Amino acid sequence: MRLLRRAAFWLLVAAILLFALFPFYYAVVTSLRPASALFEPAWLPHDVTLANYEAVFGEQPFGRNILNSIAVAASVVGLAMLAGVTAAYSLARIRFRGRGALLGAILAVSMFPQVAMLSGMFELIRALGLYNHLAALTLSYMVFTLPFTVWILTTFLRELPKELEEAALIDGANAWQTLTRVFLPLMGPSLATTGLLAFVAAWNEFLFALTFTLTDEKRTVPVAVALMSGASQYELPWANIMAASVTVTLPLIALALIFQNRIVAGLTAGAIKG
Repeated sequence: MRLLRRAAFWLLVAAILLFALFPFYYAVVTSLRPASALFEPAWLPHDVTLANYEAVFGEQPFGRNILNSIAVAASVVGLAMLAGVTAAYSLARIRFRGRGALLGAILAVSMFPQVAMLSGMFELIRALGLYNHLAALTLSYMVFTLPFTVWILTTFLRELPKELEEAALIDGANAWQTLTRVFLPLMGPSLATTGLLAFVAAWNEFLFALTFTLTDEKRTVPVAVALMSGASQYELPWANIMAASVTVTLPLIALALIFQNRIVAGLTAGAIKG
């Protein structure tokens, strides 16, 4: 009976892995096949070619689009971490009137759909003269990355022992020194988790990137992939799209593999109390 349960468990794991990984695998296979052979189903790539990748980078400024996405996502992560850590410390460790209401308001902001904020953000960005600039994307992305960053970091900081803070105060440390020299070294897992989530959210965002950029040189990769066109208005270069999709997915996979231990620790922090 135990052997049967174990076999059923691993069969379920295999089914979940197949469901999660097969679309990406098939995208890789498709990206390595000639465009003329795309509508012939194949589980393994035949006549492997890199022509689709060459076309993606040769026919449009896709390399520039990748650099735009990296710049925007990195700036969003940096600003979200800076603002999120300081705000989370205030909300988790400092008692003041209205703290619960403020935390609830931060959560409420994340509940608004992007399309509901689109017109207001457009007017703000136009007034600041940031239209068709990468800074417009960084500013607009903070609207949905900062709330969950603050919530995750606040939850983590609440679980840290109060004795650490009291010892720092006895040694003469102020609030900023307590945060940066005592708490921050302990926040590696939570920072890795929130940073990766913020990076992924900024990397994959489409609506704001489509609305606030105009030229090919300023677009990020989701918009560049979506606006790929074929020889005619009704023809889509599926092979090129698959090659572009694989290219923009690889950095996320690399980040997840590099920080996987810290991500798991950050997601499980506070789940078990001794």
